Amino acid sequence: MVLVLYAMIARQPVGKLWLAGVIPGLMMAAMFIAYIAIRCKINPTLGPPLSKEERDVPLAEKFRLMRAGMLPLIIFFVMMFPFIKGWTSLVESSAVGAATATIAAIVKRRLTKEVFENTVRQTLNISAMFMWIILAALAFGAIFDGVGAVKAIKSFFLDGLGLSRWEILLLMQLSFLLMGTFLDDTAMLVIVAPLYVPLVGALGFDLIWYGILYTITSQIAYMTPPFGYNLFLMRAMAPPEITLKDIYMSIIPFVGVMLLALLTIIVFPQIALWLPGVVYGN
Repeated sequence: MVLVLYAMIARQPVGKLWLAGVIPGLMMAAMFIAYIAIRCKINPTLGPPLSKEERDVPLAEKFRLMRAGMLPLIIFFVMMFPFIKGWTSLVESSAVGAATATIAAIVKRRLTKEVFENTVRQTLNISAMFMWIILAALAFGAIFDGVGAVKAIKSFFLDGLGLSRWEILLLMQLSFLLMGTFLDDTAMLVIVAPLYVPLVGALGFDLIWYGILYTITSQIAYMTPPFGYNLFLMRAMAPPEITLKDIYMSIIPFVGVMLLALLTIIVFPQIALWLPGVVYGN
């Protein structure tokens, strides 16, 4: 959802942004797995293995549990495959996904009048909210660029302060981390995208690549106190003996892993740009 909003504000293809996020996402998942495996190898009490009775699940039960999670993947594949192949637009793919979900609900006999009304109402609420967000961001960006502010800011950083374009990029990412301590990702994007996106383009960086950097940075911001939304979510789900301070301390190594992943993608942009280049052509 973050990438869709970024695509509309930066006027970049959503399909390329989604594909650009695949390898960085898998890379970060592998880094998390490696960190957890090493920590548990050093200190097995952090992740004790399940007992033999808990692991001894019948094969039929495994297939039943796996089948329960297949339907969302099927709906996602039916919606995304024609979009990535270029057969449908973003709006048309959304319609395909909605139709597929509706058919699935009918087949499973869960499509009631109440479910249908709530779904339509929530969809209209979210659509109207995004329309106003995008309208405000695009209008602000057009005015901001029209008065020459982007050129002035670029000249200020490059000529006035003598910073390189990479130093400017790092400062922008740092500002996202600071703003993320009290703003969510949508608010950050709407506030600074009209400034940052044209500046990133003027500095010669790829906007698809930068969209991935922003998404990772915003997710790091979701984990940092004092107003890390994921921290409050974990506190609500954690046992009573786990305090908010414990959760604050627990995120330090994971933030470190995400920062390492962010720096890796900054140094090696092809991690994000290779797959879109293969699918869509360079």
